[in-house]
Amino acid sequence: MYDPLEPIISRSDTWRGMESNHPLQTLRISANSDWHALDVLPTGFDALDNQLALGGWPMMGCIEFLTDGNGMGAMGLMLPTMEKLGTQPRWLAFIAPPNTPYAPLLAARGIPTEQVLIVHPKNREELLWATEQAIRSTTCSAVFSWLGAADYRYAELRRLQLAATENDTLSVVFRHREAAEKHTPACLRLMSRGYRRIDILKQRGGKPISDIVIEPDNDVPTQPQLWELPSETFRTRTGHYLTPVA
Repeated sequence: MYDPLEPIISRSDTWRGMESNHPLQTLRISANSDWHALDVLPTGFDALDNQLALGGWPMMGCIEFLTDGNGMGAMGLMLPTMEKLGTQPRWLAFIAPPNTPYAPLLAARGIPTEQVLIVHPKNREELLWATEQAIRSTTCSAVFSWLGAADYRYAELRRLQLAATENDTLSVVFRHREAAEKHTPACLRLMSRGYRRIDILKQRGGKPISDIVIEPDNDVPTQPQLWELPSETFRTRTGHYLTPVA
């Protein structure tokens, strides 16, 4: 069966976890796996789950996260989720990340770096294409895509939303908070208000919620946590975060 992700994986500029001893075919799971029956995945933060209408991340729709930085700071909210999804034999795909994920932090959280796939699209069109193909592929347990500050047509974003309804791949796109005034087809839209503070701008089946505070209960001591900070402060407090995955 053709996998839409294979043209991406075969590219020379796509990074795959270098510790993996497994060929691509071992990262596929059958369509009748228990993982493919999930509609919701707890975020790992009670304060957020209690405010989400579904009680966690929707697994059949696109999640949009707005930030005032480059978006990597919002990954603190995704660490418990990556830890859970890392138990699956599937890729954790990072598409157009502005910086390289910090491998020691991922390992400290039990996230298998050998299942991390990093894709560097060459332009806007390739970014949208790679994101859609990764979402449609059943070989990814999660797709994180950084769309940046560029303007996107509703129809372009709707293609990602429709792709995300086809399987149980967790689909998250990061955009600049200036996009908050624009309509989105995403089933869930969040915005980083500040350090460990999240707003729910839109959620299917629920209402907007402002200023949810995420407590540091699940942090790993001595490790940078990748929480959103003002851009200048962020680099100072989490400088190790630019270390390459290896």
